[in-house]
Formats: sequence, C-alpha cells, structure tokens
Amino acid sequence: MSRSEPGTTQAQETTATAADPYTLHHGSTAFQVLRYELDLDYSLGSNRLNGRAMLRCITLEDTDSVVLDLVGLRASKILVDGKKVPKFSPRGEHLVITVKDRLRAGQHFTVELRYDGNPKPRRGLWGEVGWEELEDGVLVAGQPNGAASWFPCNDHPRHKSSYLISITTDDNYRAICNGRLVSHSRKSSRETWVYEQAEPMASYLATVQIGRYRLHQLSPAPDGVRAGTAHHAEALRQAPVPQFVAVSPGLLTEAREGLARQADMMRTFVECFGPYPFAEYTAVVTEDELEIPLEAQTLSIFGRNHMEQSWDAQRLIAHELSHQWFGNSLTVSSWRDIWLHEGFACYAEWIWSEEAGVMSLANRAKTAWRKLDMGAQDLVIGDPGPEHMFDDRVYKRGALALHAVRRACGDAAFFGLLRHWTEAKRHSSVSTEEFIAAANAYVPGLDAASVLEPWLYQAGLPAFS
Repeated sequence: MSRSEPGTTQAQETTATAADPYTLHHGSTAFQVLRYELDLDYSLGSNRLNGRAMLRCITLEDTDSVVLDLVGLRASKILVDGKKVPKFSPRGEHLVITVKDRLRAGQHFTVELRYDGNPKPRRGLWGEVGWEELEDGVLVAGQPNGAASWFPCNDHPRHKSSYLISITTDDNYRAICNGRLVSHSRKSSRETWVYEQAEPMASYLATVQIGRYRLHQLSPAPDGVRAGTAHHAEALRQAPVPQFVAVSPGLLTEAREGLARQADMMRTFVECFGPYPFAEYTAVVTEDELEIPLEAQTLSIFGRNHMEQSWDAQRLIAHELSHQWFGNSLTVSSWRDIWLHEGFACYAEWIWSEEAGVMSLANRAKTAWRKLDMGAQDLVIGDPGPEHMFDDRVYKRGALALHAVRRACGDAAFFGLLRHWTEAKRHSSVSTEEFIAAANAYVPGLDAASVLEPWLYQAGLPAFS
C-alpha cells in the first residue's frame, strides 16, 4: 500500500451511518476522505487564501454526487479522478459536485479542486470557530465544525484521515500545522512550510497557526541515533517525548516559566494513560490573550494569559495535553459522547493536581460534586445535546463518572484499564458503549454500565461515596 492511498479496512469499518445529530448538516455519509493534501498560499495583509486541495477518498455507499463542507470560500476548477467536472455548485455551506459516472461503494476516487477567498470564522451554537485573524497572525480553532472555514472537507468526527499540509505565507512568519515538519523553504518575500500528519486525524483537529514564532525545544530528543531507523524508534519510546514551544522572542521567558512543569505532566500521563500517541508535542503561545486554550492533534494553542503559575492556568496546560490521548488519538464517533474527551481531560487535571501537590484528587472530586449539587441538575451528560456539549457539567460530571469506575474496580485495575483502552483504540473512533465493553472485559466482575448509568444518563446527581 502506498502512503498516499491507504488500504480500505479502516474506511470499510467506518461504514455509512446517519449524520451526527449534533452537527446534522455537516459531513457526508456517502464517502470518506482517506488523505488530504492541501497546498495553501496566504497573505496576512489582505487575509487572502488561495488553495489547492487533493482529496483521496473511498465511497461508503453508491452515490451520484460528492458533497463537501466549504464555508465562505469559492471553489473554481474541480477534477474527479483527473477529469474536469462540468457541474458543481455551492449550496449553503456545502459544495455539491455531480459526477458523470455513478460512484460505487468501496470505490477509490480523487477530488482535486482550487479555491480562494477571505477566510473567517463561522458563527453558530458554539460562537465563532475556524480560521481567525489575530493582531499579527492567524489562529485556527476547528472544534466542532470549523474545518470548512479553510479547506473543503467531509467534516465528521468519525472520519479520520492522514494529511499533508503545505502553506506559503509572508516572510519572517512561521506557519505551524499538525504533525511533523518535513520541509521549509524561502523564495523572495515568501516562506513555505510543509507538514505531514501520518496518524489518522479528524478534520476538526486540523489546524494552521501563523505568527512571528520561533520554535524552541522544551525537552531533549534522543541523541546519537539517526532518525528513521529502528533504533531511533526504540529510543523515542524510551526517551522523554520531544516537546517544543512556538512563541515570539519577547514572550519566550514567560512561556518557558509557564510550561516548566509540562514535562512532568507528560511523564505522569504516560504512566497513567500509556505511551504518548504521537512523535512530538508543541505548545503554541500567541501574543494575543485567549479566552480558553485550544487543542489540535500534536499541538495545543495558548494565549499569553495562560502562561502563569496559578492552578487555573496550570490545569489548562494539563487539560490540553491530556487531549492528545482522549480526543485526538481516541476521537468520539459521535459528539453525544463528548464526555469521553472532556470528562477524561478534567480527570487528568485532578490527577496532575495530586501529583503536583496542589490538592488531592479525592478533594478535587468532592469539590466538583458539591458545586454540581448546588446547581441545576437538568442535563444528561451522556447525550447533552448540541447546545450544551461544552457545558462545564459535562466536564466535571464526566470526571466524576470516571472516578466512580475507579472506586468500583480499584486503582491498579482502573489505570490498567485506561492504558488498555488507549492502546486498543489508538488512532481510532470510540463510543461510550465501547468503553463499557472494554471495562467489563478488562476488570473481572465489573458492571461498568451500572456504575456509569446514573452519572451519564440520569439528570439527578448521584450521591458521592
């Protein structure tokens, strides 16, 4: 199998099912993109994006059209399997491409298109998401449906793809994308950055960050071993995960101080959750202040206001790091199960709180329960609805649900289960039902459904034991 055209196993297992009810009008069930190859040219001063996209796809059901998500940008020339398509049209937030010959289930095909425009965030239930201009750069925050603001895609969390992203932008600006930097070149007043994201990634996790960044290493990579060899792979497994910070020169000291404990967080989470699922990790620190930090696959984005020593800042650094396991490597099949991202990440905060000597995990859990007990109890976090999928109760009560599982099976079995879960589902899609099945299979005698049901599927708050 070539790297640019993966086999069909994953795609065939990811069968055509109903569109996600939380993002009902986004994502197609008729096909899956196996690989995106994006060639972008962006001018900061004019906020002008010119793009060429090659999508390598497989059909999941017979279809006469390819429907892509694309918002606020104009597509021009389109080829399907190398042949020009005479009929395509924008329909709302979609691009509908009518094919001459019907595509059959299991058929590989390619879509190549050019597009351009002035990208901007899309507005919706979750505020503004997608491509956003900073004071001096660009930030992309795609969760849950912002990917279409900058590239044509099949925007569904269940559909995971590999990516090759090339972006050319202004001189003296650094572009940062998911995965590994494979090349950098300069021509005249333009610089081109090319990244390869080999591990499967949901479209909402794809990102571009542009700023006057310099890249600095926070933790060492293996020395004396040539990259790409078997010895190098083994050294990576045994050595600390290479960690970097992308930051402007004036913020470097502040960023190093703010991220000083991140290497310890990484070691703690590797012990608790299993091996880090990617080759490296980068923290991007913007000159702008951000309301909340953001996670994308292999990197997280923080505002300068998050580089503090306070617990509120440090917990967010831990939270975003833990999403590399829970959210990026293991991604929900449906947004209704978002507690599998946010409940786990909140629990990771509590784990770090205890490890760092700030507050015990038990006290964090009690404090969260008391706050929930004083508030409204009208949300079923196992299916909170699109309006409430980012409600703080999903985070806190999801963490308490995990704590209930831990109390039911004991520490050794619980952390063994988490390591088993991340290994068995590495780089794939997950659901609550699968987590319950995995827990029952791993811990003899555990009835995980009975433990989780009152926390996930009842509005009333269970008693805290």
